[in-house]
Amino acid sequence: MYYTLRPRRFKVTLPGCMKVLHVSPSFYPAKAYSGTIRSGYGLCRGLARLGCEVRVLTTDSNGLGDHLDVPNDEDVQLDALRVRYCHKLLRHSVSPALLRVSPGYVEWADVVHLTAVYSFPTFPTLFLSRLLKKPVVWSPRGALQRWDGTSRLALKRMWESACYGLADKNNLVLHTTSRYEAEQSVKRFPGLRAVMIPNGVEFPAHLDRIDPNGKLRLLYLGRLHPIKGVDALLEACGIIKRLSLDWHLYIAGTGSPSYVDMLKSKVQELGLPRLVEFLGEVSDEKKEALFAQCDVALVPSHVENFAIVVAESLAHGVPVIASKGTPWSELETKHCGLWVNNDPETLAAAIDTIRNMPLQEMGQRGRKWMKEEYSWESVSGAMLGIYRECVREHVH
Repeated sequence: MYYTLRPRRFKVTLPGCMKVLHVSPSFYPAKAYSGTIRSGYGLCRGLARLGCEVRVLTTDSNGLGDHLDVPNDEDVQLDALRVRYCHKLLRHSVSPALLRVSPGYVEWADVVHLTAVYSFPTFPTLFLSRLLKKPVVWSPRGALQRWDGTSRLALKRMWESACYGLADKNNLVLHTTSRYEAEQSVKRFPGLRAVMIPNGVEFPAHLDRIDPNGKLRLLYLGRLHPIKGVDALLEACGIIKRLSLDWHLYIAGTGSPSYVDMLKSKVQELGLPRLVEFLGEVSDEKKEALFAQCDVALVPSHVENFAIVVAESLAHGVPVIASKGTPWSELETKHCGLWVNNDPETLAAAIDTIRNMPLQEMGQRGRKWMKEEYSWESVSGAMLGIYRECVREHVH
């Protein structure tokens, strides 16, 4: 079973001092893991502002074969956080150093917050938390959701079975960011409780919108991976090319070289090289400028547990077309975007529809919605409430 907790209804009591350990295969300033990194960093900073003592145990991973240039033999002060970047030796997060120091960090904590499922830190964290009798909040970050293109299902089932055996089921809560993710996660781990708390979003103090001059400026921002549906978006662009409208699509993000090359080849095949522009990875500063010069953000994913780019776009006053593989049906009820199927024909029709809608007003409504319900203050307060509940139940 699971229950839903809406952060806007949560009232933070006196914060006190709670010792929170976040364990993650990678952490800010890593760029390779996109929304997971931003949401983890935002949550930790929000908890610190509420008076928690937050330590992060992670690796220096910045993607497969890449490392962050950070000290990895001591805690690093990052804002109000203490972060231990253990050196990664193999794959995305295999780190003997993390294994060696984990017992001391888990012993220190009042509550352990584990991020990710199919990564090296998962097993030792679950095992040590059970051994040392520490409550665990576990954020799968969408890993337990399935779609038609999900790979290595047998291996994942074996991994999940091992996790289920290691976990202290009476002392563990799954943190999900949408109802669909909660349903899928509990299906993988029957008998566990799941809470639903969305990610938060940062808000720019001012919006400096750049006039479109009649051109519809479209934006895809995120990881380039088959699950994101970018190929369907390009095919949709091939359809709208035949319509009499002036438009341009910016694609910002990185992925495996072979997949990026495939997308670029598709652009050539569809005759879109002058209309579609690949920007690669964009820094935070460039992202601000990119939002300022775009009119509509597109999120055509097959499956998303949250899709933080939707919240970021709305926070910047940019309406969104999101697929029904994302949990953003309220885009339509809040009148700040469209929620549609992600086949090329439907995406093309949505783009043609939204160009005649009051985009500026929609963006303002979306920004107001994000401020009211998705600030890091309210989200972190909701999470702190879950921590306290876990600790209280563990003590009794």
